[in-house]
Amino acid sequence: MNEPIPVSRAVDHGFAKLMPDVDRERAWLLTVDGAPQSYVDLDEPTHLEFEYARRLGHVLDTVTRAGRPLDALHLGGGAFTLPRYLAATRPGSRQDVVEADRGLLDLVAEHLPLPDDAGVTLHAADARRWLEAAPDDSADVLVADVFGGSRVPAHLTSLGYAREAGRVLRDGGVYLANLADAAPFAFLRSQLATFAEVFPELVLIAEPGVLRGRRFGNAVLVAARHPLDTAALARRTAADAFPARVEHGAALRDFTGDARPVRDEDAVPSPVPPDGAFGIG
Repeated sequence: MNEPIPVSRAVDHGFAKLMPDVDRERAWLLTVDGAPQSYVDLDEPTHLEFEYARRLGHVLDTVTRAGRPLDALHLGGGAFTLPRYLAATRPGSRQDVVEADRGLLDLVAEHLPLPDDAGVTLHAADARRWLEAAPDDSADVLVADVFGGSRVPAHLTSLGYAREAGRVLRDGGVYLANLADAAPFAFLRSQLATFAEVFPELVLIAEPGVLRGRRFGNAVLVAARHPLDTAALARRTAADAFPARVEHGAALRDFTGDARPVRDEDAVPSPVPPDGAFGIG
């Protein structure tokens, strides 16, 4: 049997590499300009290697009854980790994946193709512009995992963007975002303040060490117009190899403090991670 061979290619917004995992027969790590972007196991699409991806998966598992198909919009493509997960855990889901880097889309589709019955449609487009053109009330879940290099682009952090997300989501819909920050959390707090203007229910999931300001890391923001099952999320995240805290209600409002919603004209990208510290945890 031939060993899988790494693949490297210049894409539209950087240099991408697909590297096989020596411990899993058909598993691959995608990096762009050296920053880890996605991990997929083609034989086991429910395997979520990165901690933040598992946290997103926990939310997707609890938004409605198990196995019920969802209409999902993914902003940010990577190697289609979560679309593969949702296709496996909720067969019959209809999913749109929006990725600005057409070269990256082509690379992943060529070397790590989606199953024919996955129900996933790929779009090479800017996430904000595609969202603004999407129909009202057309998605059950919206997953934002967009990084330009290792930073969330500024135009995906503003109140205008949050309002577009709210317009596209159905009343029972849920918004999920992978963010990254470190103390004093100016970016993360501003995102909470921004999405609180549109969604009355907010949850933040992150490792205790990140929330205590000990290191730069990922945090999953969840927003909805209806109460979220925080007890189920807490049970699932506590059982992970790297347990996370689920913050909501008064504790999250205290964390947000006096942060203000972000206007489009004031929006900035997420902070630059320290060298070697870009979290995938």
